[in-house]
Amino acid sequence: MSLLVFQHHPHEGPYVLGAMLQNHGHKLRPVALYDGESVPADLDGVDGILSMGGPMNVADTADHAWIEPELACLKAAHDAGLPVMGICLGAQLIAAALGGKVEAMSEPEDGWHEVTLAFPGTVDTLHAGITWKSMQVHLHGQQVTELPPGGVPLASSALCRTQAFKVGFTTYAFQYHFEWARPQIAHFTRDGHGEHYDAYRRRGDRLCEQIATYLFPVDKR
Repeated sequence: MSLLVFQHHPHEGPYVLGAMLQNHGHKLRPVALYDGESVPADLDGVDGILSMGGPMNVADTADHAWIEPELACLKAAHDAGLPVMGICLGAQLIAAALGGKVEAMSEPEDGWHEVTLAFPGTVDTLHAGITWKSMQVHLHGQQVTELPPGGVPLASSALCRTQAFKVGFTTYAFQYHFEWARPQIAHFTRDGHGEHYDAYRRRGDRLCEQIATYLFPVDKR
């Protein structure tokens, strides 16, 4: 599969997830929106989309001309039944693109926080074998406060009710960063080598494997 990767910041790449997807035979097509690259005008040759994190907010359209075109692209891909996945800002963009609501949090979520699977998450294919409670890494001051029509909540935390959700069978969004390794955690947080890291990476690897296998199945190339 040929997967678009929307990157909104030079240090917000797909990292562990990207390596797993490539190991499964997927071709990644990075789009450096932070560096002036444009959202493709159509979905020709596109088999799926990853939307990564970034420090901006969904509503910052006056400062970032790519936001509205990306929202339109994400909606078009979802409507076409292509697999779509977002992390952090990417999750918020998916929510907004599909009719949900994103708003500022009363308190930012930064560093290690416990995430709990909602019941739909405990029976979701991508979360098979993932513990119901896990420590995950966060870096956001906005959150999805209203899911898009048809959205299914998959996980929450004490500070953020919507940590993961899906819409239909092929669109997934994650507020937390399961794709980071030690260098990214050290770069973005105050605790890059936390005691939670080894278990975090094992669970993250499993989630990445299941995303590469089931959300972006290589036999659909």
